Amino acid sequence: MKALWKSYVNISLILKITVALILGVAAGLIFGEQTAVLDPLGDLLLRLLTFLIVPLIFFTLIVGINQSRIGDLGRMGGKVFLFYTLSSAFAIIVGLSVASIFQPGSGMQLDGSETFDVPENPGFTSVLLNIVPSNIIAAFSEMNLLGIIFTAFAFGIAISYMRSSAEFSELGNHLMKTINALNEATLFVLKAILQYVPIGIFAIMAQTVGSQGMDTLVSLGGMVAVLYIAIAVQIAIYTAALLLFKVNPLTFFKHARTPMLTAFVTQSSSGTLPLTLDAARGLGVSKSLYGFSLPLGATINMDGAAIRIAVSAVFAANIIGDPLSLSEMFLVVLVGTLATVGTAGIPGAGIVMIATVFVQLGLPMEAVALLTAIDALVGMGATMLNVTGDLAGSKLIDQSEKRRGTAKA
Repeated sequence: MKALWKSYVNISLILKITVALILGVAAGLIFGEQTAVLDPLGDLLLRLLTFLIVPLIFFTLIVGINQSRIGDLGRMGGKVFLFYTLSSAFAIIVGLSVASIFQPGSGMQLDGSETFDVPENPGFTSVLLNIVPSNIIAAFSEMNLLGIIFTAFAFGIAISYMRSSAEFSELGNHLMKTINALNEATLFVLKAILQYVPIGIFAIMAQTVGSQGMDTLVSLGGMVAVLYIAIAVQIAIYTAALLLFKVNPLTFFKHARTPMLTAFVTQSSSGTLPLTLDAARGLGVSKSLYGFSLPLGATINMDGAAIRIAVSAVFAANIIGDPLSLSEMFLVVLVGTLATVGTAGIPGAGIVMIATVFVQLGLPMEAVALLTAIDALVGMGATMLNVTGDLAGSKLIDQSEKRRGTAKA
């Protein structure tokens, strides 16, 4: 038994995940809805990954802050926010362009029976206020990523000042050693959890395919196909940007593929965060950068959701026989970019974003109900792109920081 376990551990993680994906699809197609019995195995994976999010963000960010100058953090933070905003806007343009070429939804009609209750959009101001938690314990227990980032920043900066002061330097250094030790302990736990990832992915994939079946995919296959084409185009753009900044795309995707596949199956950017942080570490991204850029990206950077908004808007307009005009497309870019930030971190965020844009354009809410039928299929690709965009942005900004350091030297 020990030899069997050792053999399993020694197999490449990406190979185990790939096999799990294939077996999961096969099991879903063969056993259909009976795969629901595998739900607990999938839930366990999500719980294990979620279990590590708080310590990973908190300890990694504090360690990163204490390895950098405060001025550098401010500059990097500006770059991260600018990249995420522009990236989301550009993703919507890509989605609109691809959808305008293939025109999904043409020839289809709504039967008027579809209904859907859209969750309330909390708005941009609410998201900003949510950055500062009224209760630290609540921020951690409610998995408020923005609140956790703020808390880590506050304590990280405080520890940094303690270490540099004559009066508190000894206390600050002792505290930093403890934080470093806790950070390393968290990484050891992550290594153990990675061994369970393929099992959880098999269970989630089997259950998803088993419950969705092929009927839904066939009936709305055009919409799904256009979305995945747009996703492929956006990934190609990331690749071009990596090449421009002299980053080997093969090396990048070698490290990014595990969180990409996990995000694809779990449909959770936040849940995949431990694996995304691990990938950034493997890519050599500065800890002070990825410690806040990736948790922030998991909350507000939604390139996949942005493409989903664009393709869904063209799809809905075509269903009612009134294709989007150029001015309406511009409105999709503007409202969609704001919506990707304004609906961050709430349940059903993808549907809320789509509904927000549909209201502005006067598109039918019945189309939102129709799109929920392929929510899982669409959500998989969108979440994978979200995670890919977070990692690509972190790597590109890290490269720009290294170039800046070389230029100053």
